[in-house]
Amino acid sequence: MNAVVVVPQSHTSGRSLSAVDLREHVNLIQEVMQAVMKKDTHYGVIPGCKQPSLYKAGSEVLLTTFRIAVSVHVEDLSTADCIRYRVRTVGTHQGSGVVVGEGIGECSSDEDKYKWRRCFTKDEFEATPESRRRLKFTKFGKDMQVRTEPADLANTVLKMAKKRAQIDLTLTATAASDIFTQDVEDIPEELRERHDAPAPPDAKALDWIAAAEALTTIDDYQERKAEVIKSYGNKDAVPKEVLHAFNVAFKSMSAAK
Repeated sequence: MNAVVVVPQSHTSGRSLSAVDLREHVNLIQEVMQAVMKKDTHYGVIPGCKQPSLYKAGSEVLLTTFRIAVSVHVEDLSTADCIRYRVRTVGTHQGSGVVVGEGIGECSSDEDKYKWRRCFTKDEFEATPESRRRLKFTKFGKDMQVRTEPADLANTVLKMAKKRAQIDLTLTATAASDIFTQDVEDIPEELRERHDAPAPPDAKALDWIAAAEALTTIDDYQERKAEVIKSYGNKDAVPKEVLHAFNVAFKSMSAAK
């Protein structure tokens, strides 16, 4: 964190950037990433995504590096049952006073992660009007949830809208979109799993799965499993779905004895 970052003169002179300047610009961002930024603090890689996601702390480092001051303009779009803010950020170069970019971000208490919370007890769930409660199905089972109070989330929603706008400004003003993405860390966990989901079995794997499901004896199981391993070259190369199908078949036949 004690590394000295030198901003190229072309970034503060007001003249157009040449190809060499642009290369220096990109190099500077990468040098800052290596010398100052820390993974999972200033940026992070979200499962299912190739580009790292820029966090608020990382955006502040880049804004400081390029001496960009941020002004914030808030638009309140709230209703009686929803807190909603749209924020516009304007970046101004501190040395020249030139506006170098703008960003926009929005957040609402109607977003799923803010709109609902888990019940403390079953009694709380049953005492809540039906229109303000729900059962959400997750990979762990059913989750009893009730509506949050929007007013309790006003500051959180405002801060999130500002964060999104600031990161948008940072990526735009510093031309760092090819290095970072944004807001991916806000994707719900179940959607991240879809992004990172493995590819479905191919035709060959499906044929072997069907063969496993058709097995009727232990001798057939041993013979067919040897064939499937041979067809893929070795056991480690056999798709997990195929091995699982054979294991299920073996357990089923063993239980039937």
